[in-house]
Amino acid sequence: MYIAIEGIDTAGKSTQIKAISKHFPHAITTKEPGATEIGQKIRDIVLSAKTSSKKAEFLLFLADRAEHVKEVIEPNIDKMIISDRSAVSGVAYALTQGEIDKKDLVELNNFATNGNYPQKVFLLKLTKEELEFRLSQKKLDGIELRGVEYLLNIQDAIEEATELLGLELVTIDATKSIVEITNEILTFLTPYTNPH
Repeated sequence: MYIAIEGIDTAGKSTQIKAISKHFPHAITTKEPGATEIGQKIRDIVLSAKTSSKKAEFLLFLADRAEHVKEVIEPNIDKMIISDRSAVSGVAYALTQGEIDKKDLVELNNFATNGNYPQKVFLLKLTKEELEFRLSQKKLDGIELRGVEYLLNIQDAIEEATELLGLELVTIDATKSIVEITNEILTFLTPYTNPH
């Protein structure tokens, strides 16, 4: 089973992936962007923020996604795959930029992924107040410096992107305790857990 943990910065994706992985010791854990050798180089280019074209940036992410599907997803499709972000994030960021038609977004992602999307998408959803608090507790990166409203728009766009791609979305209150969130995610994965 291929699942993706989605959410804006500080939502707790890494923490949950670590926790869930303990219940699936043979799971493949991966991330988007940058999980492959080529993907890492693409990620470096994008993070350098040197692309003047939003379309160029989007196409770079698609290239990373195509490589990720070919190298990581397809060879392990019969196993449990837990991904930190997925095509959903890529579509969400593109939606907030508004430069690419929704139909094109879906078609280009179908092309890049060969239709290999997560079977379940878990969105760790933050309130504005909690997001403001968490950002105040850390040194901000380039994305986080764009501000709370920008990040909340991305969060809304993640829900829209999941709908556009026709994927199953499970929204989880990210203000709950780490253990509560882990248990909630596991209830949706119980048919796939190994008997203890």
